Amino acid sequence: MINYKLISKTAQKYKKDIVEFLRDIVAIPSLSTKEEKVVERIAQEMKNIGYDEVIIDPMGNIFGNIGKGKKVIVFDGHIDTVGVGDPALWKVDPFIGKYEKGLVYGRGSADQKGGFASAVYAGKILKDLKLIGDYTFYACGSIMEEDCDGLNWQFILKSGRIKPDVVVLTESTSLKVYRGQRGRMEIEITTKGLSCHGSAPERGINAIYMMAPIIKDIEKLNSQLKSDNFLGKGTVTISQIRSTSPSLCAVSDSCTVNLDRRLTVGETEKSAIDEIKKLPSFKKEKAEIKVLDYKEKSYKDLVFPTKKYYPMWTVPENGKEVQIAVKAYEGLYGKKPKIGHWVFSTNGIATMGMHKIPTIGFGPGDEKQAHSPNENIPAQDLVEAMKFYVAFTLNYK
Repeated sequence: MINYKLISKTAQKYKKDIVEFLRDIVAIPSLSTKEEKVVERIAQEMKNIGYDEVIIDPMGNIFGNIGKGKKVIVFDGHIDTVGVGDPALWKVDPFIGKYEKGLVYGRGSADQKGGFASAVYAGKILKDLKLIGDYTFYACGSIMEEDCDGLNWQFILKSGRIKPDVVVLTESTSLKVYRGQRGRMEIEITTKGLSCHGSAPERGINAIYMMAPIIKDIEKLNSQLKSDNFLGKGTVTISQIRSTSPSLCAVSDSCTVNLDRRLTVGETEKSAIDEIKKLPSFKKEKAEIKVLDYKEKSYKDLVFPTKKYYPMWTVPENGKEVQIAVKAYEGLYGKKPKIGHWVFSTNGIATMGMHKIPTIGFGPGDEKQAHSPNENIPAQDLVEAMKFYVAFTLNYK
């Protein structure tokens, strides 16, 4: 029988320790492709806690495992962050891990080093209370997620190092159980014109003017996209526009726009591309379209190219993983959790979206804190998430 009171009491006892650990790793800048120093600090913490094994893979992801049972349960948290943005918008230093009035502040505190810290300390509870079962528990600190979500798990699963039975994403959920997200794509559209001297524009073909009606059609397309009762509506928006010309006194000979396309149920890479190609303006201007690729080096100099197509995914509310999460939550709190989904994208696009490994989410903090100035996370959320991860592990059969 699971002793939920003992789990809760032990987690509360570790509150000070987990806060200090989170403050330490928040204080280490770890932009995508530059995570080496924070990985070193995490490895130190895992070894101090007494993880059975601590491994850093050839890409640079870090794993700590406890136990040698048949059921492989992975708690994943990405340990890279976005940049600070405008420093003037920050009231606190984003890289000191300030702790004040029950909140830990700093870049990455909520998105999403806090959830990962809770997973690491869930392992400490399992270890210290000797809660050994027929499971292998993994806390995975994955890298490069902010640049290319799911790239890390595409590599991990292809390498065959771990074959999870279930993945719990520790991204912020405000302590709700999440069971899916919309997918996304990064698309590029280009028009090709003819440059000439700006004093006689009629001699050329302005690529920017060619793009203008396409932009309007894309704006209209956004209102016509599919919707789903659970995940909501698909969306498309222009995120960037640029052009080329021989000089500032010449007609533009090319124009390119980048699209952020969010995919709901029933939308795929092919359907999203086809709907752009069918736009009257796209056909008239003989524009070009492509899905972008990601080919950046990890901090260990590994390149693992992938297309920037990230499929949507869900798991059923009445499925095994969600119901185990509900049972674990009820054991801790005596009530059912709220069930929801992320607005943004996660590593679940690889684990569930591409590889069909059952995936759910439960994390400390509010997803609205992601990428925002003065990012913060409640310290007590770290404790609650820690408790849940232990309870979920012990309930997973």
